[in-house]
Amino acid sequence: MRRYTVVLFMVGYVLVTIPSMLYSGALAVLKLFDVPSILGITYTQSIWVVIWGIGLIGAVYAIFGGLKAVAVSDTINGVGLLIIGALVPILGLIALGDGAFLNGVKTITTTNPEKLNAIGGADDSVPFGTIFTGLIIANMFYWATNQYVIQRTLGAQSLKEGQKGVIFSGFFKLLIPIFMMIPGVIAFHLYEGNLKSVDLAYPTLVTNVLPPYLSGFFLAVLLGAVLSSYNSLLNSASTMFALDIYKPAFKKDASDEQLIKSSKWFGSIIALVTFFVSPMLMYAPNGLWDLIRKFTGFFNIPIVAVVLIGIISKKVPALAAKVAIVFHVVAYYMMVWGTEQLFGLPLDIHFIHIYGILFVAEVAIMFGIAYVKPQKKAYVFPKASKVNMTPWKYSVPAGILLIASICETYILFSPIGVAYADGMISPSFLPATGALSVVTLIAFATATKSWERKYGHAVRRAKEAVKETGKEVGGQKQSPQMNYFSEKDF
Repeated sequence: MRRYTVVLFMVGYVLVTIPSMLYSGALAVLKLFDVPSILGITYTQSIWVVIWGIGLIGAVYAIFGGLKAVAVSDTINGVGLLIIGALVPILGLIALGDGAFLNGVKTITTTNPEKLNAIGGADDSVPFGTIFTGLIIANMFYWATNQYVIQRTLGAQSLKEGQKGVIFSGFFKLLIPIFMMIPGVIAFHLYEGNLKSVDLAYPTLVTNVLPPYLSGFFLAVLLGAVLSSYNSLLNSASTMFALDIYKPAFKKDASDEQLIKSSKWFGSIIALVTFFVSPMLMYAPNGLWDLIRKFTGFFNIPIVAVVLIGIISKKVPALAAKVAIVFHVVAYYMMVWGTEQLFGLPLDIHFIHIYGILFVAEVAIMFGIAYVKPQKKAYVFPKASKVNMTPWKYSVPAGILLIASICETYILFSPIGVAYADGMISPSFLPATGALSVVTLIAFATATKSWERKYGHAVRRAKEAVKETGKEVGGQKQSPQMNYFSEKDF
């Protein structure tokens, strides 16, 4: 089962995720520096040259520097991303407003304000209804089970620090509409649909609004962002190969040195393959992002389904998970492309809704097999934590604030917010925001009290347990230094 899942990850990484990182970075470099003219080669040749250049640089320090090199570079690059991310929309609005920032804001909120509406209709590339079917599952995969993302959390020094990092990154995610979507709307107004591809909107805007002296800084941040994701993916693929394929299947007694060596060789092979796959993305008919979302559907939904069933059930056998994975790959292809390609009968269902349909079907398949042929011995999770597992006191309240902030973002970018057709903002905006604030305060207070009841009892119980070194708690010998709540933690 472990190898089935790793194969799914590898296929997604090699054919879609890693190539998309390289290709998107190459597009921006080409637009910013006009590589075809500088080198005297064609646009297609330039794509190949830039992809190989970026890829080789990234591969060297991802493969030989390991996760630590990735983490350090990400931290430094994050500061640059925040700076450049804020500068592009600000300078773009100034350019749109003929030198006046507020005039630019007025233009995007009063002219074609529907472009600011995040509540997608049935004909949009991402209908709003998909949030409640497949989109929430796809995001659960990305943020909760995608190894290249969660490896940073799993590297935290304690559960508390890991929770802080995850929630903190969630608040940064709220900047995406401003840093990425607003520039797209500005490009729509400035260039009036005259771009060859939607993928060129952001790099074209950057080229036109950034002062020349910031071009080098932007290139450094851009390549840092590309290499950050690219390096993390290579590191993740190498890690999974070494621990989940090489060691259990080929050399069970492999030493750490042998695992590292095998991961480096595999990472080099993966990198080389993606150098050839990445340029092919220039032929994506509906833009890069649409292609990524469709192809990740092959592996994101079954992985989430398998992980969730593994968490909530102790009796579902490995056979059920294997059947669900094979079923998903075949069914997803047939529902998205197969019925039309093979039989001329297009299935008029949005592919994100198909995510949700197949998720439910695969959960039902696994429970059905478990009902007919359950695992004989119930699985017991071995608690062998190597770090302090005391949770962060404010994890749930902070999560509530984050969810409320997401809701407020949707209110802001909706027909009652800046997408209001008859002005800059609807009269209903402030009452809606006020109602959300009241609900948030009530939920925050309730969560805080619930924590005090639940964990206050745990603290008292833990204090009694740690009086004796090695006293059994939950049937296991425990160390007084780990896995306990203390008065300081509470």
